[in-house]
Amino acid sequence: QVQLVESGGGLVQPGESLRLSCAASGILFRAFTMAWYRQAPGKQREMVASISFDGRIAYADSVKGRFTISRDNAERTVYLQMNGLNPEDTAVYYCNGRLRSVDYWGQGTQVTVSS
Repeated sequence: QVQLVESGGGLVQPGESLRLSCAASGILFRAFTMAWYRQAPGKQREMVASISFDGRIAYADSVKGRFTISRDNAERTVYLQMNGLNPEDTAVYYCNGRLRSVDYWGQGTQVTVSS
C-alpha cells in the first residue's frame, strides 16, 4: 500500500519559517521524482518545487530564493524548507511522487500565514 504522509504545516506570521516533511512508504522512493504542490482556496493546484531521482531541482518563480526542497532516500522522506513566508503562501501543501505515468499524492497539510 502506497502512502505519502505530510507533516509540518501550521499557522505562522509573515516572515517566519516552516519545514514540511513527506514520508513515503510502499514505493521505490529513490526512483521517484518527488514534488510539493499547493492549492489555495479558489485557485488551481500549482507545483512549488520538485526534485528528481538524480537530484535535479526546480522551483516555481514565486518561491525561488525562499523555499528549499531536499530528499533523504535512506529515510524515504522529502522536505520543503520554507523561509520568508508571506500570506500569499497560504494553501494546502501536497506531496507528490511520480515515476513515468504513475502519480501518488499525500493528503495535504495546511499552511496559513497570517498576522
